Amino acid sequence: MSTLLNSLTTELRRGTLTLAVLSQLRTPQYGYSLVQLLEKSGISIDQSTLYPLLRRLEKQELVTSSWDTSESRPRKYYVLSEYGLEIFLQLKKEWIKNSKELYGVLKGEEDDEFD
Repeated sequence: MSTLLNSLTTELRRGTLTLAVLSQLRTPQYGYSLVQLLEKSGISIDQSTLYPLLRRLEKQELVTSSWDTSESRPRKYYVLSEYGLEIFLQLKKEWIKNSKELYGVLKGEEDDEFD
């Protein structure tokens, strides 16, 4: 893949990862459990991408975090805040609308290619 394509793919993926992560935080998750949940859905996310994203979402007050020290190994759990849920639902609606529109445009392009 060319450097430009890599860069554009990363840019395209960045927003989708945010939405994917928010979608999994209706219930509290810690980093590794979040990686596993996303991978089950076919979305791979590196921990070096995930943790800065979680910190940013927390700073934006979309998620809250808390430590669970009841296990032998303390874990930091993240969950959507009330505000985060509201934003997630709006983003989800926007994503679905944009996806349908883009699919229509791309499908039109595809039809032209095969005529």
